[in-house]
Amino acid sequence: MNEQRNIILAIALSVAILLGWQYLMPKPKVQPEQTAAGQTATPPSAPQLSEAPQVGSPKMPDAAPTQEITSETRAAALKASPRVRIDTPSLKGSFPLRGARIDDVDLVRYHEEPEAGSPAITLLSPAIGAGAYYAEFGFVAGGDTKPALPGADTVWTADRDTLTPDHPVTLSWDNGQGLTFTRTYAVDDNYMFTVTQKVENHGAAAVTLFPYALVSRWGTPKTQDIYILHEGPLGVLDGTLKEMKYKKLREDDHLLEVKSTGGWIGVTDKYWLTALIPDQSMAVQARMGWRSVDGVDRYQTDWLGSALTVAPGASTETASHFFAGAKELTKLDDYGDKLGIPRFDLAIDFGWFYFLTKPFFHFLRFIHGQVGNFGIAILIFTVVIKGAFFPIANKSYKAMSKMKKLQPEIKKLQERFGEDRARLNQEMMALYKREKANPVSGCLPILIQIPVFFALYKVLYVTIEMRQAPFFGWIHDLSVPDPTTVFNLFGVIPWDPPQMLHIGVWPLIMGVTMYLQQKLNPAPTDPVQAKMFTFLPIIFTFMLANFPAGLVIYWAWSNILSILQQWLIMKRQA
Repeated sequence: MNEQRNIILAIALSVAILLGWQYLMPKPKVQPEQTAAGQTATPPSAPQLSEAPQVGSPKMPDAAPTQEITSETRAAALKASPRVRIDTPSLKGSFPLRGARIDDVDLVRYHEEPEAGSPAITLLSPAIGAGAYYAEFGFVAGGDTKPALPGADTVWTADRDTLTPDHPVTLSWDNGQGLTFTRTYAVDDNYMFTVTQKVENHGAAAVTLFPYALVSRWGTPKTQDIYILHEGPLGVLDGTLKEMKYKKLREDDHLLEVKSTGGWIGVTDKYWLTALIPDQSMAVQARMGWRSVDGVDRYQTDWLGSALTVAPGASTETASHFFAGAKELTKLDDYGDKLGIPRFDLAIDFGWFYFLTKPFFHFLRFIHGQVGNFGIAILIFTVVIKGAFFPIANKSYKAMSKMKKLQPEIKKLQERFGEDRARLNQEMMALYKREKANPVSGCLPILIQIPVFFALYKVLYVTIEMRQAPFFGWIHDLSVPDPTTVFNLFGVIPWDPPQMLHIGVWPLIMGVTMYLQQKLNPAPTDPVQAKMFTFLPIIFTFMLANFPAGLVIYWAWSNILSILQQWLIMKRQA
């Protein structure tokens, strides 16, 4: 019976690893750091969360409206002020001359639904209520002098009315006190803005300014709220990944501060990202914060840079970047290399199996480039993985075949020493030693699949390349569960069953193949254990029914290959 206990233990451990890895092994907690970095002028006091990182004691912003942004209110807001259009192959939108926040961005290559004509994904929206999401850039003053600085109500003058990859837009504003500010927005063909800010001092006294950038999000967005996926503020600061969930920010003193040289900070959704990227040689103080304004949650990530002193008759300039777009791995890697952004690929939550997940993604993407279908790529990927693990699986299946032959002998020992457990175990160990059988080795085919299964799960779940990727037939999106269900006869009956009863075609195929594979294994001699094993395919069918269809296809195809392999090996051993 020991070998059956070991197999049950292996299965239980596998499921625990699959479903609870990130819960049982939480990511390292971030310890807030409370001092600013590299500032040479008047150091900031402990700042409150505001519309701009403040040096000294900042003024809190006015209360925000409580209404949700609708398509009508958003359209009205976009018409309320003159705007500069954003027009690139990947982004469409605009920013207002009043305030010059980047607050209107659509991702034209991505749509809400797979069907033709579905609206493009709206990423950023103006500050008119819950649902606002925008980026802001500027300066705050240091020292004793407090010159007028451009803010949310400043009306800039633009040198052109459209921002394109070939034509940057330069904004200008004079504060009437001897300072002239210019801000140049440039954008590439994809998702990266370059923001260059310049200050010219025509006055009689030197001024000290601190550059800043922020991303503000109003209202708590709907999230998946599961352990394998991070959604919310994040960044790589001081060489370390920092992540804060929305709920955690609301509960954890509302503010996280980290000093860093360079790095990046922003807000992530499952597939979309906004990220602020300061000059990588600049010492910054970065923050993730929350507060409630008139009943609306406001989340903000920002960085405050080192002091810049502008002497009379002189000027100073600083440049940073802003990413607003889809988390496409190849583009994140390219930006990381070209701009020196540290670990920009960590915006995609590859998890603890990063060392497997990222290579798996690149391999699947390579296969997809050859066959043109991610579903087919998954099938080919499975064959390759099976080939890689063939020596281990071959040895394990041979051991299982030997164990199956020993079942009559084990049953005789149980009948003879059934009441004497110690003697029974002793005789069984002697039998295994004499026949050179290993009851545990049969667990290896299950165990070796767990890291592969989990890594592939992450690839299918978190990478945008899998979003709305079709297979064949009714599978139009490999990243979501099989849409069919046996409980309405796969759509024949006009009834939408509860979520727990959504058991589609592919989960059923997976369950059947798991049952057939189980029949090839040595049967437990204990009736209770035999019943437990009988129910395992049913349990896994219900459990995996809510997993991405691509993962269930992988599991079913893997089972079919294992059945063929195991049947051939056992037939040779017969």
